[in-house]
Amino acid sequence: MVQTTTPETETVTFPEMQNGHAAFHAIKTVAVIGSGTMGNGICHLFAQKGFEVHLMDINQLALDRALATIGKNMDRQIAKNTLSEADKTAAMQHITTYTDTAEAVSDADLVIEAATENIDLKVKIFQQLDKLCPEHCILATNTSSISITRIGSYTSRPEKVIGMHFFNPVPVMKLVEIINGYATDEKVTQTVHDLSLFLGKEPAVVADYPGFISNRILMPMINEAITALQEGVAGVEEIDTIMRLGMAHPMGPLQLADFIGLDTCYSIMNVLHMGFGHPKYAPATLLANMVQAGYLGVKSGEGFYKYTPGSKEMVVSPRFKKRTV
Repeated sequence: MVQTTTPETETVTFPEMQNGHAAFHAIKTVAVIGSGTMGNGICHLFAQKGFEVHLMDINQLALDRALATIGKNMDRQIAKNTLSEADKTAAMQHITTYTDTAEAVSDADLVIEAATENIDLKVKIFQQLDKLCPEHCILATNTSSISITRIGSYTSRPEKVIGMHFFNPVPVMKLVEIINGYATDEKVTQTVHDLSLFLGKEPAVVADYPGFISNRILMPMINEAITALQEGVAGVEEIDTIMRLGMAHPMGPLQLADFIGLDTCYSIMNVLHMGFGHPKYAPATLLANMVQAGYLGVKSGEGFYKYTPGSKEMVVSPRFKKRTV
């Protein structure tokens, strides 16, 4: 085992190199670009595991909210006896916030981009990271659907560009979908795989095709559920109840769509439609209309369900309530 000591004298233990594979013990500083739901969750996870985390966002208020969210989520862990107060204090001390990208990534060994699911934005970020990050730094993206090969092609280090797709909530969900771009080096893949194991996750390595595996299967199901609602085949509650009780899904597809964000679902369906060129991947008209009107699910307060702060009751949006004679 390799041990590193932080300035606070806390000892963090990392696995040695095994079977000639790339060791990830060289990864000590992780920069996370974007402090939203996924970004602060990724930050939370790495800080809790003892890594130095540089959380970067252009908005200081967003960074302040992210720190508050991380603190609250750690308090939930403490209440469940899965984390101690001392662990929380140590983890929070591992997080430094930045509003300047150059400062945030200057000594990073791994950067994980967790910005909005928009190809133009991600390309711009990766072009910037390529210029600012150390030569050895691995550039990972948390994208849920956008081509890793395409993103990597805008850098001078496509062999070090990889997909590291976490799931929400990051500290809880066990899966990390690792996506190889066409040029991704095998040693980089092994490093990210081993790192994911160390984080307590279950890594699954997939190839770079539209939607990868998770969203290539999930999003068409959600889209079909929305189409069924649009056509009046069944109501919101009926669709979700059938999939929960009949198929043993933790939540129905419409509730899940609200949780993911209907704008994100719409973006991913467009990626699938453009990537495969098949009409079966076209976003449902109802989905497109809801996104255009700003009904995005949990994040906007209303989607297929109506969300009231502080309430866990599932209330179908009045727009989808059954009309009675």
